[in-house]
Amino acid sequence: MSRTIRTFEATIPNQQQVRDDLDQLGWAASKLWNVGRYYAQEQWDETGEIPDDGELKAELKGHERYTDLHSQSSQRVLEELAEAFNGWFGKRRNGDDRARPPGYRKNGDSHPRSTVSFKAAGFKHDAQFTRVRLSKGRNLKEHRSDFILCEYQTRPGVDLTEWDIQQVRAVYKRDEWRLQFVCRTTIDPEPPGDGVAGVDLGICNFAAVSFGGESVLYPGGALKEDEYYFSKKKAKCDDSSSREATRLDRKRTGRRTHFLHALSKATVKECVERGVGTLVVGDLGGIREDDENGESRNWGDHGNLDLHGWAFDRFTTLLDYKAEAEGIDVELVSERDTSKSCSACGHTDDTQRVERGLYVCEKCDTVANADVNGAENIRQKVLPSLATDGGDRDNGWLAQPAVHLFDRSEGVFAPREQL
Repeated sequence: MSRTIRTFEATIPNQQQVRDDLDQLGWAASKLWNVGRYYAQEQWDETGEIPDDGELKAELKGHERYTDLHSQSSQRVLEELAEAFNGWFGKRRNGDDRARPPGYRKNGDSHPRSTVSFKAAGFKHDAQFTRVRLSKGRNLKEHRSDFILCEYQTRPGVDLTEWDIQQVRAVYKRDEWRLQFVCRTTIDPEPPGDGVAGVDLGICNFAAVSFGGESVLYPGGALKEDEYYFSKKKAKCDDSSSREATRLDRKRTGRRTHFLHALSKATVKECVERGVGTLVVGDLGGIREDDENGESRNWGDHGNLDLHGWAFDRFTTLLDYKAEAEGIDVELVSERDTSKSCSACGHTDDTQRVERGLYVCEKCDTVANADVNGAENIRQKVLPSLATDGGDRDNGWLAQPAVHLFDRSEGVFAPREQL
């Protein structure tokens, strides 16, 4: 038995009735963020340390901006602020000198509408009439009703009564408010089989998947095109925090997220069809770390931009929960030497990757797609290859993987010949 968490987004049919109240909460969340950001800056200037979320909550609990929101909603704002500072510290530790600490939430002279989170005590779900009641803070209750009653409509096929709703978030997107339901349930799916597949993550091919006997490549061309396009468009903005720059960032993030969802879904689907019960993924946790000489790794101008923009961790997270729902275990393993070793005979040589995309073994004459060879080596870290037992297993599939491309018009991956 295992627990799984999903987030379902819903529109609000009675938008006009609740918009003003949700605006008040969204602005209050931005103001509280700014109060916390100012306090954190003061502490940094005085002590050289950033306060954690516990100190922020204790210090600001009596502030009027804190009591604009339900207490749990205010706590979540300050938790997010602390998480943003931790993320900044982490990037700096990993050598990203361009990383900037979280800023203030301002849009000219006004505040943007921030996301407002409601935990168990801050909302009440009415499944019969598909609506949810969201609590206000004490300050706002004095002027309006005590709560906001939002109707909601999820996509077809989603039944929230089958889930335990942990949290509700009010999110302002594309000039309207929406609701996100963070839900949990317990599942115990049977694995599709006992097969093992390996996944190698990279730049030109975002993912190469080896099933041992056949392989699939998922090029990242569509994602790279988006990254370059939006980077150039944003560079033309006079102010990186302008409305246009913010719009471009949101659109880029949305398209990237959809790409990663589509890719993880396609990968899991292929695993289910082939009876895979274990999915082994190369761990890219150290991809931005220093090299053996203590200097920042240089992957070339294009490589550095790609690695900075691509969310490998995000993809692994999506892959993990989609695989879990199908009963497939996901394991992370080190990628050390997987690009240098021959997956057919095990011989290791730094010179065998003769060019990008091609791997030739000087010992056994195996010719392979370099990414597929890496994926097969990753697979073998959990399940040793049968090719090392002296057999004559055909390994032509290493050089001739199937290629699945991202279809922008449909938003899915499909075999190249279909497109």
